Amino acid sequence: MPPFRSPRPSRARTRLKHLTPVAEQPLHRALGLTDGELDRIRELMEREPNHFELAVFSLLWSEHCGYKHSALLLKRFPTDSPRVLQGPGENAGVVDLGDGEAVAFKVESHNHPSAVEPFQGAATGIGGILRDIIAMGARPVALLDGLRFGEPGWMFERAVAGIGHYGNCVGVPNIGGETVFDPSYEDNCLVNAMCVGLLPTERVLKAQARGTGNVVLLYGATTGRDGIGGASVLASQELGEEDADKRPSVQIGDPFTGKKLIESSLELVERDLVVSLQDCGAAGLASSLAEMARGGGGIDVHLDRVPLREEDMEPWEIMISESQERMVAVVSPENLAAVEALCDRWELDHAPIGEVTDTGELRAFFDGDVVGSIRAEFLTDEAPRYEVEREPRQPSEPALAPAGPATAEALLELLASPNLRSRAWIYRRYDQLVGSRTIRRPGLDAAVLRLRPSYRGLAVSLDGSGRVARLDPHTGGASAVLEAARNVACTGGEPLAITDCLNFGNPEKPEIAWELGEAIEGMSAACEALGIPVVSGNVSLYNDTDGRSIHPTPVVGCVGLVPDVRAVPDTWREGDVIYLAGEPELSFDGSEYQALYAELGGRPAPLDLASEARLVRELHELAPRCSLVHDVSEGGLAVALAEAAIAGGIGAELDLPDDALTLFGEGGGRAILASSEDLPFPRIGTVGGDTLLALPIEDLRQAYEVSS
Repeated sequence: MPPFRSPRPSRARTRLKHLTPVAEQPLHRALGLTDGELDRIRELMEREPNHFELAVFSLLWSEHCGYKHSALLLKRFPTDSPRVLQGPGENAGVVDLGDGEAVAFKVESHNHPSAVEPFQGAATGIGGILRDIIAMGARPVALLDGLRFGEPGWMFERAVAGIGHYGNCVGVPNIGGETVFDPSYEDNCLVNAMCVGLLPTERVLKAQARGTGNVVLLYGATTGRDGIGGASVLASQELGEEDADKRPSVQIGDPFTGKKLIESSLELVERDLVVSLQDCGAAGLASSLAEMARGGGGIDVHLDRVPLREEDMEPWEIMISESQERMVAVVSPENLAAVEALCDRWELDHAPIGEVTDTGELRAFFDGDVVGSIRAEFLTDEAPRYEVEREPRQPSEPALAPAGPATAEALLELLASPNLRSRAWIYRRYDQLVGSRTIRRPGLDAAVLRLRPSYRGLAVSLDGSGRVARLDPHTGGASAVLEAARNVACTGGEPLAITDCLNFGNPEKPEIAWELGEAIEGMSAACEALGIPVVSGNVSLYNDTDGRSIHPTPVVGCVGLVPDVRAVPDTWREGDVIYLAGEPELSFDGSEYQALYAELGGRPAPLDLASEARLVRELHELAPRCSLVHDVSEGGLAVALAEAAIAGGIGAELDLPDDALTLFGEGGGRAILASSEDLPFPRIGTVGGDTLLALPIEDLRQAYEVSS
């Protein structure tokens, strides 16, 4: 074997130190590793790691890649069901839809990059989640986004522009999501991106290097210095005054290369030219190759063969660069020529950069010398797993009922408020119809895609909770799952599985660790009540700025199967009876009404999970008999009724008490249904006329569309 050496130690060490403003501290600390973690690395390797190896460990053992403060908590999630073809642990979860078809889906965060540079941060978040779906052998068919900012200002506008730019260019429709404005996210925004893809059930890929002697091929864009340290320096630390210094850690996206990557990857899979695929995302080649080599295999990578777009890149820079639009494939030698010809046809840079071995090691070479050699399991399975210290937050004092105005005035003000007004001004910037599958566009509840050529459909939603989780993270976690499932059920879809993105502050603070644990418990309890698993997800921690944490924000994406898209409810019709399903306990605490007329405080209403699950079942069973089914959530019953009236352009005669808690309170699951048939729920009115709650529909529309 060629001699082992440390790559150009003086220059490499100098550049590595530039990843931190405190250049005087030891190298391992500059890279985000603790003294104890360095000792553990020495123990595992039975020698002193060199600078290259330290850089690799720092990325793979970061919170972003290694989940060292959350992995033990995540074991609480239910992850199995008869439909699950691939659960957590791969690039995305995969669920069987029947008829030989499966859906791959996942939600990821790109929070810190978006806080530093919102356009590219949000755009590359879209690019990354697309590649996760491609790596499973699936064609991306839909995007959703969950956005949380302090206010609808310049940073928000740039993030929306980045999402629209990337998604529109690659030709994948953006069909849903949510947008929330709250001071909690002023300095640390949340940009969560979800992607859904379709594939035949027999074609699910695993990102594992199999077949000793097979070729490891890198294809897509060339490699540069953009994104170096993104997973550790940027994504696994708090933000602060030096945010501008982290700008080089933000990746730069190229959606046109991303589109070529989608099509070429799918062709490779369809022609059975690859053994496996892996996204080259967070931590770059270091993470991709380590994950592929785990499980008893091994990979030798020759970094001097990697196509570069910058001169004089050090081996460690090549290894951990997070340059976008790159994929890694394992290819048998007899298929290599065909794979390279295909990449040439798609005008993608490519190179065989290594081979699969049976050593169990990830070995990196440069100019014929070994610059790093680490057992793959040390980087993955042996990553630290910390039992976080949890300290319950003191419950808020009981809150007084907000002193809001009369019903009509309150409804207009709520409809015009930043969190309830129409989101059309956002989603109009996204192509919603490309691909010709979209049956139900963004607006009310979940979106629906047609599973051509049949009339079956896929309902998809993305929902989260922040203020409620701040007051009670257990309830907040459960609420996020239940709302996502309810939205799917409102279209007639049967919820099948969820993906999650857990956005929390610094887990080394005991009260934040408690929030995370409680939210996971609440989510798990809700999933068990619904009988659905968690099949994929992402944890985004250290969402703090100068010591201030965001609201604990669990975000949940849900997919459901719609038997017949021709029966998906739309808007209510003249003469329909309006029913109200669900009878949860209501509260103003954590509600939009409280946010508008008082300070955040109190404790949200408790949930009855058995009743919540029963409501979800009833909604998806009864939806085909209804002209409208609409979830009652933020803003309460009055806002849900107003949204239905605005969408349909018809008012309603209602029989409801003029009581603020009844009309604007929030809590567990409720839904309004409109139908010409008898339904097993209380009647609250009849569709007709041009007013709602004594307000003209046009006045409601003007308030609701104030920024559209």
